[in-house]
Amino acid sequence: MGRLITLTVNGIRRSVEVKDNELLLDVLRDKLKVKSVKAACWRGECGLCTVILNGKLVKSCLVLAVEVDGSEILTVEGLAKDGELAPIQKAFIQHGALQCGFCTPAFVLASHKLLEENPTPSEDEIKERLSGLICRCGTYYEIIEAIKDASKYYQLGRKPR
Repeated sequence: MGRLITLTVNGIRRSVEVKDNELLLDVLRDKLKVKSVKAACWRGECGLCTVILNGKLVKSCLVLAVEVDGSEILTVEGLAKDGELAPIQKAFIQHGALQCGFCTPAFVLASHKLLEENPTPSEDEIKERLSGLICRCGTYYEIIEAIKDASKYYQLGRKPR
């Protein structure tokens, strides 16, 4: 027997029945079909399950779904508006900041959040913020360059699309 919770995922209010021990990661992927949230380590080590929960970056494999009833969740799907990619998404493509793409959603979200909070990060600040995420393909240089490029949109005070 489960418990009904309500989440706003990428601006859409959703109700879902969850078990007391069910992870937010599994609810997002399996019940709400948000496939950009990746399941990899289930221990919070790789960061590939990262989402923005109530404005804060969290690893969804470390969060029980029952604890976030009423919360707002943003995934990479929520960054694009009206069919247009957000500047950070475009920058990742332009700089080839992905190979297999498995880690890309988490890196894009973390980069978006970084640039919202600090539109002019230094390279060291970028590295520090992304230190909890793992890219198996090793595209770290391209990711850093994409963030630097996308930062111009945040510096100008434009609301990223």
